[in-house]
Amino acid sequence: MIHITLPDGTRREYDQPLSVFEVAASISLGLAKAAVAGRVNGMLVECGFVIRQDSRVSILTAREPQGLEILRRSCALLLAMAIKQRFSEATIIGGAVVGDGFYCELSHEPPLQPEDLPLIETRMQALAAANHSMAYLVPCYQLEDVEALGEGPHVPSTHVIQAFSLEHLVGTTRQRIYGVCWPNQQELDSWRAPQQVVVININERQADYAQSVTETLRRSGLSARSDLRNEKIANKLRHHHQQGVPYLVVIGDKELDGNFVSVRTGAGENLGRLPVEGVCELLRSERL
Repeated sequence: MIHITLPDGTRREYDQPLSVFEVAASISLGLAKAAVAGRVNGMLVECGFVIRQDSRVSILTAREPQGLEILRRSCALLLAMAIKQRFSEATIIGGAVVGDGFYCELSHEPPLQPEDLPLIETRMQALAAANHSMAYLVPCYQLEDVEALGEGPHVPSTHVIQAFSLEHLVGTTRQRIYGVCWPNQQELDSWRAPQQVVVININERQADYAQSVTETLRRSGLSARSDLRNEKIANKLRHHHQQGVPYLVVIGDKELDGNFVSVRTGAGENLGRLPVEGVCELLRSERL
């Protein structure tokens, strides 16, 4: 007999070893359908992990920050698969979760063009709908020398990945395709809606801080998005000015070290450096 203790203290008994997914299904079919991973005795594991002894178990869904990160990591792998199927001669260099989404780095001759993104996204949608098992796909892609993309845990199957979009193509010799991924279409549509403020990093050293600033702005009730592309700051500023974003928050090394941000209006006016809470107050008052 195996005893499973759930986060609320409830204990369940099972007469044989079972997977994390089976534990979720024994609680509810809805939880099993939403599960992206599990935690067994504090260790993060995939849904297929088999529990063979008494354990404390929790089920992760994409509604939780760590579960959403797993979803996006799997979406990066899905993107790598789609690239290889659409452009078989492409070399996948790596990929990772970044900001509200993910990226995949590659090289291809000739370089991919922006008009290739809809073709790759369509292939991703087909792969997701086919409900491939990630347990099968990850080892296959380790054979393609993209071990970084194979690091888990990953979602149990591609069908879990339902709401994603490819947004940007950056670079020439080494290129990155950036995308966003959310648990459902409603949240993806909300992300696509016009934003009150966009947070921009100057280089990748400030990416984590820039995303934490974005999350702080959101918690204060503002509609905010981060742009963490490995792209020249002038190009990012120009892009968002053209999009008519009302406010831009810029973060470089000085902002990172000083724990503040620089603020500009969409018209290009420099409002100077402010603490993050000061930005929240400024934009809340502007909205009112």
